[in-house]
Amino acid sequence: MYHKNQFRQLLNDRAGTVGTRLHSTWPIVTEAVGALGKYDYIEFTAEYAPYNQYDLENIVRAAEVHHMMSMIKVDYQNRGFVAQKAVASGFQSVLFTDHTSPEEVEETIKLILPKCPAYNGKMGYANRRWIGYQSTATQEEYAQMAAETVKAFMIEKKEAVDCIEEICSVPGIDMIQFGPNDFALSSGFNMRDDKKRVQAAEKKVIETAISHGIRPRCELNSAEEARYYLDLGVKDFSIGLELRILQNFLADQGDRLLNLMAEQGLIR
Repeated sequence: MYHKNQFRQLLNDRAGTVGTRLHSTWPIVTEAVGALGKYDYIEFTAEYAPYNQYDLENIVRAAEVHHMMSMIKVDYQNRGFVAQKAVASGFQSVLFTDHTSPEEVEETIKLILPKCPAYNGKMGYANRRWIGYQSTATQEEYAQMAAETVKAFMIEKKEAVDCIEEICSVPGIDMIQFGPNDFALSSGFNMRDDKKRVQAAEKKVIETAISHGIRPRCELNSAEEARYYLDLGVKDFSIGLELRILQNFLADQGDRLLNLMAEQGLIR
């Protein structure tokens, strides 16, 4: 059973993409996003959340109900294992974290490319959900399907920013994303104390990626923030982060309610 990768199809058509980030493994949260009809994909931030392999399959099933795509953000240390299991569960894109050199990026790309002469990867014939749990696809079809997985990389460490030209020269990268918090951390300064340095690094990463034909993806807290990136040529965005949205709402509305109650003398 061969499935075209819708995520890759969008990139091939040079259309923009919009996603949002989720912590929850509860499938109804993914479905709630899909029911809006406004998002191309959800990104499950596995780097930040607990999960198991059953969760990965259920998240993808929930996304597919609304013809929505799926991306998973994986930790560095177990990236090969998790990425292979996620892809075999039906995730169409993997976002890799914490790489610092082109050699690391090249090795990671091989981890989710099929082990065959055409691709020289390290992933075998994973008889899982994505092929219908049985070997109905030919080896050639399987290899093509595995190779179509969209490979995205966080450029977040100082070392990665310093060698961004070399990283973007590695064949097989589809998307990159700048990570301001880790960039500041690995550079030894507080991001809030030197926002200009962070913005300059981000601009360098975006411009370098575009010059190499790689799609830069940017995370937003509000739609208005997209104006700056659109002017730079960015087409791909992720807006919002599940727990941040919840906390921001509870903080804002909680303060308003407490103030109203204090005005009535109900609380001090």
